[in-house]
Amino acid sequence: MSQSRTAGRDVALAVVAFVATFALLAGGWAILRSGAAGSGDHGPSSGSGIAAGSGGPPASGSVTPSSSVPEGSGPAPSAGAPSGSPATDVVLTGAGDIADCSLSGAADTAKLLIDQPGTIFTAGDNAYENGSAKDYAACYDPTWGQFKGRTMPAPGNHDYQTAHATGYLGYFGKAAAPDGTTWYSTDLGAWHVIVLDSDCAEVGGCDAGSAEGRWLAADLQASAGTRCTLAIWHHPRFSSGEHGDDIAVGPFWEQLVAAHADVIVNGHDHDYERFAPQDAAGREDRKGGVREFVVGTGGAVLRTFTAQAANSEFRLAGEWGVMRLTLHPANYDWEFLPTSGQITDSGSALCH
Repeated sequence: MSQSRTAGRDVALAVVAFVATFALLAGGWAILRSGAAGSGDHGPSSGSGIAAGSGGPPASGSVTPSSSVPEGSGPAPSAGAPSGSPATDVVLTGAGDIADCSLSGAADTAKLLIDQPGTIFTAGDNAYENGSAKDYAACYDPTWGQFKGRTMPAPGNHDYQTAHATGYLGYFGKAAAPDGTTWYSTDLGAWHVIVLDSDCAEVGGCDAGSAEGRWLAADLQASAGTRCTLAIWHHPRFSSGEHGDDIAVGPFWEQLVAAHADVIVNGHDHDYERFAPQDAAGREDRKGGVREFVVGTGGAVLRTFTAQAANSEFRLAGEWGVMRLTLHPANYDWEFLPTSGQITDSGSALCH
């Protein structure tokens, strides 16, 4: 073979080798690129520890309730952690002193209830002026009446301005007197909820020896295994409002404190007020006392405070609204929702 042919063959082999190497490198680069693109399309791999949306601002309208945990009741839930099992959490929303045809208040507060899940409560004086069948038909039914099927009602003194509260009983029917009396109880989620009639002169008294008092003692005994207990009635034992303290319901407090109840909700004074946990004598007791809320803001004429009662922690006058309680298996959250749209009082506490 001549030297020129040998040189030509060497050049040809070098060209083939160069082309093959280039093709190999190009293919590898394409594969690497494809893998990088696939990683970007599918996001972080599972187990990366990155939660979707973490680190961003809270959702618009979110509220962080202030902590208000009774001393000695154990650790509070961690911030941002669920307060209980969704399967057993329930929502209870309402107010007292509601429907007056001459005012827009009941219609305004009813709008707040439309988006509220769960049970609606009333804390008495549901239809003005006299709680008559006409008052209920004309004033209550067009507003809060749309929630009648899920309402736990309580009577007030204006309901008794119609003899024997027949307007109230006729409107709510069995819901108002499931056992033939104007007081009753039920379980909501993990909570025991008691509705009482504080028109003591109309029902034979509220003391421990009265029919209602004996029923309350038996009911508390029967529900003694329940960790969380809430009671609703109209007249507040303690109040900074126009009517002030009502000693006639003191026996209710004595029994509820002895049974380690947690929350009492009242109306009657047309304002919103929250108290620190107290004993039946009105002494602050964060370990064993009951927290009282006055929520007479359902739609009737609004009034101002006349004094500041002992252990009053929050007061709001001049605004209609409803209170929402979220009842967890071992604790609760409260929020006052005024018709102006901004939550003005909120918090959380553990049950005894």
